Amino acid sequence: MPVALDIFRALADPTRLRIIALLRRLELSVGEIAQVLGQSQPRVSRHVKILCDAGLAVRRKEGSWAFLAPGAPQRVDPLFRALDSWQGEESENHWIVADTARLAAVHADRAAAAERYFAAHAAQWDAIRSLHVAESEVEAAMATALAEAPIGRLVDVGTGTGRMIELFGSAAKKAVGIDRSPEMLRLARAKLGALDLTAWELRQGDIAALPVPDGQADTVILHQVLHFIPDPESAIGELARILSPNGRLLIVDFAPHDREELRDRDAHARLGFSDDQIAGWFATAGLECDLIENLQGGTLTVKLWRARKRRESHLKVIAA
Repeated sequence: MPVALDIFRALADPTRLRIIALLRRLELSVGEIAQVLGQSQPRVSRHVKILCDAGLAVRRKEGSWAFLAPGAPQRVDPLFRALDSWQGEESENHWIVADTARLAAVHADRAAAAERYFAAHAAQWDAIRSLHVAESEVEAAMATALAEAPIGRLVDVGTGTGRMIELFGSAAKKAVGIDRSPEMLRLARAKLGALDLTAWELRQGDIAALPVPDGQADTVILHQVLHFIPDPESAIGELARILSPNGRLLIVDFAPHDREELRDRDAHARLGFSDDQIAGWFATAGLECDLIENLQGGTLTVKLWRARKRRESHLKVIAA
């Protein structure tokens, strides 16, 4: 009963209901919640503390920022069902309409910051990546992770200058590179056109809605892209959508770190990811993680996570 009382008390204020509804759509920082609600950060922080104390929200620290997400499913799922019923009257509830519009603006601000960075650094993108850890080591680990099965139909999401297609395109039945930046695609097209590759193409598109039909990719690569994405869980769900029944997804990104300057200087939306985070997002998307590899070197640790559809999970963890 004390747990139920805590939940009822936490939901007694309409602002906290609004916060829960927002977190269901997107993990947000306290500042972003304040921006959407039009309230001060101290006031929002008090609301957030009450929700966290009741187990309806969880806080995850990233450098000087903290991101909020919904609490455990057993706590929040009944509430979400109630919210679905409440939001059926959306046209009659001006708070829902206003919060939805402001949330879209927050999402757009995040995406625009990353896009400005890509446009400004398109020509130097490969060099910037190499500053974090020896790229030759990362690429060798990726080749090993993908060697146990044919590449088949390859989709490289956030292809940048086309390096992944350059590496794996010759082994693929067909290679498709997708990027939202026209500057990146122009560079990739120039690079790949000079190589002896036959079945490849480039498409402009967003990871939120990839221009690929369901189940059409045997191998999907997301190389050093996830930390730029405002909503990683939804992105992984979209990657899972395009995987074939026995397809595999390989994500390469950073372990959690505290290099706060990367958020402002290089438009990183997230300061790395833990194995539990990635595994949870995989599970939600209907994927099973079967490989985790750590590549330590330089100032950041690079991680490889591989996942599959419809296969018994035999997880290997490799520490370099």
